[in-house]
Amino acid sequence: MTEPTGRRERKKAQTRRSLADAALELFLDRGYDQVGVKDVAEAADVSVTTLFKHFPSKEALVFDQDDDIEAALVAAVRERAPGQSIPRALCEHLLRAQAPAADPRFGEFRRMVEETPALRDHAHRMWMRHEAAVARAVAEEVGAPEGDVTCAALARFALEARDLVGRNPDPTRVAGEVFALLEHGWAAAHPDG
Repeated sequence: MTEPTGRRERKKAQTRRSLADAALELFLDRGYDQVGVKDVAEAADVSVTTLFKHFPSKEALVFDQDDDIEAALVAAVRERAPGQSIPRALCEHLLRAQAPAADPRFGEFRRMVEETPALRDHAHRMWMRHEAAVARAVAEEVGAPEGDVTCAALARFALEARDLVGRNPDPTRVAGEVFALLEHGWAAAHPDG
């Protein structure tokens, strides 16, 4: 995420970060359903009104890096290695994004999301919001017109693959199989992309 430059922007970013950190700590320690937004606001030493100025919902407190995720997906398409297909670049990005983070509590976080229906649904909706940006990047890369259905389909199916990959005990194998299917169809529609 780009660092805010002005004092006011830095202060807002710090408040947002404090809220997200407090929420995550409370959710992991007590369980998502046992923590209210008032608890999070108190832990971050802000009002509930301030919390809602930064996050539109309780679920949003868990997922505070939406802009970074979209930028990384678009970069996977635009900054892929020479000769690498777009489906292969998206597959590699998906596998990197699914890999366990260095944070020792990442596994707890992932379990919390998967075991909490509201979070699981919110995570899926958030992830799929990037579909249009990925489709635009794909279209730009292959010189297709905006709104090209093949670019939109690739973006949708590549993003939807995350659930199949993430819920399987062998994510690398599953990603390979899913993206081989996408690669085959994409190559038929766009042999140079």
